[in-house]
Amino acid sequence: MTEITLLTRDGVRLNVPCAPGQTVLAAAAAENLHLPAMCGCGNCGQCHAHVSTGGYEMGAYSPVALPDAAQGGVLLCRCMPHDDLVVELPYDDANISRRAIPEREAVIESITQAGAGAMMLALQLRPDETLGSGADFIPGQYMEFTVPGMEIKRAYSLANLPNWDGRLEFLIRLVPGGAFSTYLGTQATVGDALHLRGPMGHFKLDEASPRPRVLVGGGCGAAPLVSLLRHMAGYQEWQPEYLVFGVNREEEMLPQVLFDELRAGLPQLRIIQAVWHPSQGWGGFSGTAAEALDALLAEGMESPDVYLCGPPKMLGAARAVAGAHDVPTERIFIESLAG
Repeated sequence: MTEITLLTRDGVRLNVPCAPGQTVLAAAAAENLHLPAMCGCGNCGQCHAHVSTGGYEMGAYSPVALPDAAQGGVLLCRCMPHDDLVVELPYDDANISRRAIPEREAVIESITQAGAGAMMLALQLRPDETLGSGADFIPGQYMEFTVPGMEIKRAYSLANLPNWDGRLEFLIRLVPGGAFSTYLGTQATVGDALHLRGPMGHFKLDEASPRPRVLVGGGCGAAPLVSLLRHMAGYQEWQPEYLVFGVNREEEMLPQVLFDELRAGLPQLRIIQAVWHPSQGWGGFSGTAAEALDALLAEGMESPDVYLCGPPKMLGAARAVAGAHDVPTERIFIESLAG
């Protein structure tokens, strides 16, 4: 048995025992310390941290999710200590949940196409004796799915708003060969039962901020941004709002009806659709989401809050762009998703 010392950004020290072969993430969860994480398989980078002392072994992971491995960067879902570790966490103690994460049963209500290679999945929660019938979450959070017939888990962000009806909506980008993507694209039918865990995550709106808001997404990063925008519309936010959404090809863009809904709820919302490899007839922005963000910030708006959600490569590029335009680090909010 080894001991892990977790150091939060605001100076809190948490000591956690770790059994042989156990990951840091699992050891913390066993002590009812639920650290920010998402995919659980080394792909998304959500559980990134830094080891300052001690030896460890890393399980398989995506290099894109861990670019600083040589400098002590680790993914806590794949990091297994050899001896006592000191782990520096890139967030405050308030970001660590001390209560058990709810587990729910739901059934598929509908599955519809949402652009090439993506699906809109609507679920209906089954009533729970303790949790009731409603869908209680914070816009921007996600749920963890257990792939039917497998032990594999996948995490997807919610696209709708909390409600008393128990309805959950997800915009899911299908990954070729992916476990849940294969199920959703070839096997799932209305009425199927799914096991969920959540809500989880700390990607949420800073409602007290008076600054303009720029939301940037790409690929798999649409859902939480849609949820945030729907939340803003419900509260009739008044400050300038921008949505930058990027895809590789035009046919991968979100359905126009969804953009129309967002504009109707937020009349001041400006939407920039970016296509990296457009056809000759494309009338929107040609380039990546990060390049579209660069062009937008170059227009000289008041320093905004920037919300980023999508695959790691897009996040890195967009974060660099925001920094180059002097957006303070604390005003850049990031949700990292695999895909």
